[in-house]
Amino acid sequence: MAKGKTTVFFCQNCGHESAKWMGQCPGCRQWNTFVEETIEKTSVRRIQKERAAVGAVCLSSIDTAEEERMTTHMGELDRVLGGGIVPGSLVLVGGDPGIGKSTLLLQVCQKLSEDRREVLYISGEESLKQIKLRASRIGTFSDHLRLLCETNLELIRETIREQKPEAVIIDSIQTMYHEEVSSAPGSVSQVREATSVLMQLAKGLGITIFIVGHVTKEGTVAGPRVLEHMVDTVLYFEGDRHASYRILRGVKNRFGSTNEIGVFEMRENGLIEVENPSEYMLNGRPEEASGSVVACSMEGTRPILLEIQALVCHSTLAVPRRTAAGMDYNRVNLLLAVLEKRLNLRLSNSDVYVNIAGGIRINEPAIDLGVVLAVISSYKDRPIDERVLAFGEVGLSGEVRAVSQAGQRVQEAKKLGFTTIILPEVCREQIGAVEGIRLCGVRTVADAQRLVC
Repeated sequence: MAKGKTTVFFCQNCGHESAKWMGQCPGCRQWNTFVEETIEKTSVRRIQKERAAVGAVCLSSIDTAEEERMTTHMGELDRVLGGGIVPGSLVLVGGDPGIGKSTLLLQVCQKLSEDRREVLYISGEESLKQIKLRASRIGTFSDHLRLLCETNLELIRETIREQKPEAVIIDSIQTMYHEEVSSAPGSVSQVREATSVLMQLAKGLGITIFIVGHVTKEGTVAGPRVLEHMVDTVLYFEGDRHASYRILRGVKNRFGSTNEIGVFEMRENGLIEVENPSEYMLNGRPEEASGSVVACSMEGTRPILLEIQALVCHSTLAVPRRTAAGMDYNRVNLLLAVLEKRLNLRLSNSDVYVNIAGGIRINEPAIDLGVVLAVISSYKDRPIDERVLAFGEVGLSGEVRAVSQAGQRVQEAKKLGFTTIILPEVCREQIGAVEGIRLCGVRTVADAQRLVC
């Protein structure tokens, strides 16, 4: 094949390659996602020549001893990572602009360098002085942290091979470019090539590499979907940039659970860990207000208490308005239909607004009972005792179904001073008696309604 350049089309969503433009991507079925890019044919040959022959080994000869993880001394981050940093792993950190991704990773660099681990921070977006100004707000740094402002992937590769640090931060992957890929930085070809090079460095040298990725308006990491498949761990930094809290959520983790979350608070001197998120989420809860109830959700092994608010008011619109903030909109509509059918609540001519206070987003069905009781309380304008907590999944027949780890939820409620817990009858039988706590088992939403209203 003759050397030269050729033009191909890439899907910006999944990275599917095509020789011609298509309106709908055959890979991810998305419309108008193909962009034209120029690639160099010789780059493919070069990559194939660089691949060393790997000999096959017997399965029984592989050592399965677990490698020692590097702790970041940030308990919330270690929890999400599964107990610490695995050497040789590739971690992608995504989030909205200004949410605190660079601040979080700079604090990781501070903790690792204090442990006398060699860390290399590579920035393609900020100058050395800008990084220094941000670092001065966080605290002092040891000489084990080195900074490099560069976007050329070849120079970055040579620097990493020469210095051989234990951890590398790439901020961000969209600014990196490979000289032999003619498309602009941030394009599908460049992002895929850059991630492939970094993956080879991480696996070959045993270096942990953190990659910062920008997100699109839909909330996903910008670039091809194959980017998330190539890395070992994908973390999303969530939260309102104008609020003080931040939530770190793992959506992919080859070395741990994806159900864990880490909670941080943004302050002037950086991110501070929130060790008790339940107390933080319930801070500022109104007293003697209708439409408010506390529910309990499990995020991995951690129970989190949160306030569910509902507002039901008469509608002047032909089609009443339904709004859900912090939970699935369709789930709220389903629960409203259950209330109208099973409890004869006339919600068809009322606007209903449901909100999870604190801005956190929860998808666990265990908060269904809390949503139902909040709507009933607002509809009848009867406040629920502030020391009452509720959790349980609600079915279409109005039954209250069991949820997992009910005992841990009850113990968390007891620590924060709740005296009455409304939960599924099956869970109450499993837990038994708890000192200082009144457990009210219910089988249907009608039973729950009689207890609070």
